[in-house]
Amino acid sequence: MIIIMKNNATKEQVAHVVKKIKEAGLDVNVDQGSEHVVIGVKGDTRKIATDGFNAYEGVERSVKISKSYKLTSREFHPQDTVVDVDGVKIGDGSFVTMAGPCSIEGLAQIRETARMAKVGGAQILRGGAFKPRTSPYAFQGLEEEGLKYIRQAADELDMKVITEVMDESHIEMVAAYSDILQIGARNMQNYKLLQAVGKTGKPIGLKRGISGTIDEWLNAAEYIAVQDKSPVIFIERGIRTYEPMTRNTFDLSAVPLIKKLSHFPIIVDPSHGTGVWDLVAPMARAGVAAGADGMIVEIHPDPANAWSDGQQSLNEKTYLKMMQEVDILVDAMKKIKQIEA
Repeated sequence: MIIIMKNNATKEQVAHVVKKIKEAGLDVNVDQGSEHVVIGVKGDTRKIATDGFNAYEGVERSVKISKSYKLTSREFHPQDTVVDVDGVKIGDGSFVTMAGPCSIEGLAQIRETARMAKVGGAQILRGGAFKPRTSPYAFQGLEEEGLKYIRQAADELDMKVITEVMDESHIEMVAAYSDILQIGARNMQNYKLLQAVGKTGKPIGLKRGISGTIDEWLNAAEYIAVQDKSPVIFIERGIRTYEPMTRNTFDLSAVPLIKKLSHFPIIVDPSHGTGVWDLVAPMARAGVAAGADGMIVEIHPDPANAWSDGQQSLNEKTYLKMMQEVDILVDAMKKIKQIEA
């Protein structure tokens, strides 16, 4: 349920409604919009009548939220949520780039990749220490050793870290080294894991499952949001279709759709979205044009000899060229937003 206050509602009237909600054993989220204060009611709202608050002074109307993803919904929280990663803000109108290798292969490799990422303008270093692979014989990651390497490389260049957590037993370890916890596509509907990472207080990068619908993705985010500690960053990384020419089908329509349905930011992953290195830059540009809040992209000093996903990784030259193109489009999008405003 949400309670929309009148545009001239006083602080005292808002406080009175909040008090009554809490007396009913429920919690609240107060969102100060440009015109109205919107009070989101959290908990089992069957305890209270929807129209009961309409009689209170300052209340314009109360509305039941019909969607199953309530806390994730823009109905509940009309204003955009800006995720603050220790000073790096995602969802505030800027475009944030996360870049790095698929797998951390060693200290020298991740340090060189971090240097490349930083030169191109990335603020967040990505890299996998735990690697869920289709084949059990493929490289599975350096685990905690890799976490130490990526943290060191990021700290040397004043960058933040995003890396994947695959198992509940690894959460404490990964959270000790990473600023953003990533949930991979294979775990989008691992609900126990989602609940557990939602209790950490760390921002959670939630990748869309390979066959996940938008509704399933939003409900997966709800498992995190209901813990009321960790904000969500949606990551569109392509879905499985009948098309064999690319690794996945990059669903860019998900960007404006998620922004319409949810208040949490969304970034794009053109590397996994295509699986082909020379398609990454065009899809990165398309992601900017679609309104994404940022992107996560795979880069490597020597893609031909990468231990995993070399075919979709950019080398330094192609990465820097792409970032120049992205910067041009980011500036263009700012002008478009000014026109829309």
